[in-house]
Amino acid sequence: MSLCRYLPVPSDRMAIIWSLLSVKNSLVLEYGPAGTTHFSMGLYGTLGIDFENRLFTTHMSEDDVVMGDVTRLENAIKELDASYEPEVIFVVASSVSAVIGTDIKGVCNYMQNEVKAKLVSFEQGGFRGDYGIGLNEVYKLLVKNLPQKSDKIDGSYNILGASMGRYRMESDVWEVQNLMRDAFGMQPVACLCCDTTVEQIKNMAAASLNLVFCSEALEAAEYLKEKFGTPYVYCPPYGYKKTMAFLQQVSAAAGKPIAPALMAELGKKTRNFGMLGMYAMMGGLKKRPQAVVKADYDTVCCIAEFLKEAGFDVTHKICSHALKSVMNPVPDVKFYADEKERLDIFRSLQNTLVLADDVSIMQCDNTNTCLRISAPVINGSQVATHLPFMGIKGADYLMETIELYYQQLY
Repeated sequence: MSLCRYLPVPSDRMAIIWSLLSVKNSLVLEYGPAGTTHFSMGLYGTLGIDFENRLFTTHMSEDDVVMGDVTRLENAIKELDASYEPEVIFVVASSVSAVIGTDIKGVCNYMQNEVKAKLVSFEQGGFRGDYGIGLNEVYKLLVKNLPQKSDKIDGSYNILGASMGRYRMESDVWEVQNLMRDAFGMQPVACLCCDTTVEQIKNMAAASLNLVFCSEALEAAEYLKEKFGTPYVYCPPYGYKKTMAFLQQVSAAAGKPIAPALMAELGKKTRNFGMLGMYAMMGGLKKRPQAVVKADYDTVCCIAEFLKEAGFDVTHKICSHALKSVMNPVPDVKFYADEKERLDIFRSLQNTLVLADDVSIMQCDNTNTCLRISAPVINGSQVATHLPFMGIKGADYLMETIELYYQQLY
């Protein structure tokens, strides 16, 4: 792997922490040096996560590292429990405590009788892989430790795999919740992990259906299905056709018909969109329009499919993370460990629709039409929570950029 000039791919540890910080009524305690935690805070802020007074560090000393002393960790757990009275304390290993082999889980086990808060340990310290691995682990451990058996609530659902590390995830959750309400009259129980609470996660077993947003959440969905009998739908709704497929699968799983008005609206948009590629050819284009997509795995696959329906040749499908966390990845989606090799692809583009992150877009010249669809965010920030990429509104938003690209070609 070459040197990394720009932002490196976040580690498993960072994904675990940004996911846990999205769970209200809980605290996150990292067992490591203060500088390690402080460095990460800058990233969590750009993701739109409010972590004020909820992320703590034990500030390991040199003696703690050399002697393997966990007294600081024990005292920190007791202090947080007494001072803040959280429902849950998530105890997370840092890179340092992972290297020296601190038994975080063992400490939590014998400390549980001394505190009121439930202790949940995460021993990944950043060495098992990148954030895709971390998301897989955090979803599994949350559903194995917090949900409690309860009666099913008809017309309810959970969302699994809503990572705050994805650009505009809050907007996507908002759009899917609107779709579920308008199409079926269904209401959410919990959302892993985007603006949720400990209590909502405890009540996850009451949901009659789970909606899976990404491959990293499939193991958690399988566990909930086996443990509580909750079926799940894995069909991220990017684009008009995929949104239609998503609603049809939900309808079959929940046993509820899709609202006719929504079906009519989506059907009309799907038909109109299907004519777009033909109109582009009639307009005098001598070759198929070109596109490149870089984002998380499921986003890449689904948006690339949407672009192909619009008549595009998607020349590069680039995943932002390694594919170890993905079950049966398709062969044409690539992860580039070498930063220069990846950025050279963007530097070479001409007259291309580029859907990617800020670092990649910065490499493109002005002949290209660019739209930010993934992290990292370098220029500006994400403030709005009503500009999704998923669902009908998300497809409408992407359509505006596609039409802008066509206008620049003519």
